[in-house]
Amino acid sequence: MFFILSKTVAFLFFPSNALIILGLVGLVLAVTRWRRTGIGIIATSTILLAATGFLPIGNALTHVLEARFPPWHEARGAPDGIIVLGGAISPRLSRAHGEPIVDGDAGRITALVKLARAYPKARIVYSGGDPSLLSSEVPEADFIYPLLDAFGISHDRVLLETRSRNTAENAMFTKQLVTPKPTERWLVVTSAQHMPRAMGCFRTAGFQVEAYPVGWRTTQLWDSLGERTLSAGLKRLDSAAYEWIGLLAYRVTGKTTALFPAP
Repeated sequence: MFFILSKTVAFLFFPSNALIILGLVGLVLAVTRWRRTGIGIIATSTILLAATGFLPIGNALTHVLEARFPPWHEARGAPDGIIVLGGAISPRLSRAHGEPIVDGDAGRITALVKLARAYPKARIVYSGGDPSLLSSEVPEADFIYPLLDAFGISHDRVLLETRSRNTAENAMFTKQLVTPKPTERWLVVTSAQHMPRAMGCFRTAGFQVEAYPVGWRTTQLWDSLGERTLSAGLKRLDSAAYEWIGLLAYRVTGKTTALFPAP
């Protein structure tokens, strides 16, 4: 049920979607006897869309997430294992075009290659199944091997976890796959924005890992003066809102034990 709701009702929690729907409600009311109310709602929706798109609100919300876990430092010593969370490859586009298509989270793939070369003895797992609502896509992890070939990394180095559909399942199924020993040190690689929720899920699963954040999108709390276009600002806000709402939903449903997991 949680998975279904996350793929359906969650649509309404994206700020841009909510504000557009609000404007449409106002438009409908404007042609009825509640015309004045409708016009007021349309004006409110338009102002809020402009404000949230042009002001650096999305950047600020993103930066708070990204600054939660510091970059991993090699001085801590070689890890025994490395877990790269899915989200870097688009299964739909990859299947359509016959080759792996990497999207905005390409930093996870870059980190996989870098760490595989730096720590040749470390076990590596790429965790990513089919996150689509109808489970109609090929698991994301199935597209990682062609990328490994391009970078000269042996398939034997990387285990594939193909069952997970969300972050909680990433943690649960990866733990089942590798059965980590208490003395082993494992890294989890994901985007800096996503790291708090990922760390919370692994801790709840009883899998102690160290954070290896990648793919930062901001440099400071009020990064610049916001985005240069309305669409870019709304996209950044939607992305941050998705993560904050995810943290709340995971805490409420017991998938994490802290609202905002810390180092």
